[in-house]
Amino acid sequence: MIVIAHLSDVHLDLGPRSAERTRAVLAHLEGLPYDLAAVLVTGDIADHGLPAEYEQARELLQSRHPLLVCPGNHDDRAAFRRHFLGEPGPSAALVDQAPVDQGPVNQVLRGEGFTVALCDSSVPGEDHGLLEDDTLDWLSRVITDTPDGTPVLVGFHHPPVPLHAPYVDGIRQFGEERLAALVERHPRIAGFLAGHAHTAAATTFAGRPLLVAPGVVSTIRLPWEQREHPEDHVHLDHPPALAFHVLDGDGRITTHVRPVLG
Repeated sequence: MIVIAHLSDVHLDLGPRSAERTRAVLAHLEGLPYDLAAVLVTGDIADHGLPAEYEQARELLQSRHPLLVCPGNHDDRAAFRRHFLGEPGPSAALVDQAPVDQGPVNQVLRGEGFTVALCDSSVPGEDHGLLEDDTLDWLSRVITDTPDGTPVLVGFHHPPVPLHAPYVDGIRQFGEERLAALVERHPRIAGFLAGHAHTAAATTFAGRPLLVAPGVVSTIRLPWEQREHPEDHVHLDHPPALAFHVLDGDGRITTHVRPVLG
């Protein structure tokens, strides 16, 4: 039995609220009497993409479990690389001539009996998502290099289908037909994982489960939950939450959602 924790949208902003909520979720995971196969964080790590926010994230997102993190639309790729992942930036002599790498931040984790590929669906300077051609080519290679019989989970920040939440649907992942075509070529994809929506959701994409993690920093109000002020679409008083995905020997995924109280 493979158990993967999935959280998203911590939106660290150097303030106490987002930090305390993130700290509570990680403390919950660290206190488990079970070694998880992975902890995945699907984007919006920093609220403003600032270096100091990523330094805070490096401190708060430490885990004894294998950790894999991808950017979201609030993140800055260059700052994410340098201040969260710890990759070197341009040398001082070249800083005015050589642009900091703004290519997609794609990462893979190969565990015992599974592979997780986290794709960067962010579009620099925009809120909507798109998987660049380079990312789709990278994902195809990851799947091709995965041994036969090993299920692959594909994650990203932006869901590639509408979730019937108008604010989120307007800035979802577009160009999804290209990803669907890739699924046809690679049937070993077991499912898709996403964030961005600040609400736990389960649907399908290209004939596979699409599982959306709840938000850590806040929870979105759905259209049928809004009353006098529909523009006020965010709950700040709901507890932070995360999802546990269980992958069994048949490649079937079962998801449990857990609020983290106190």
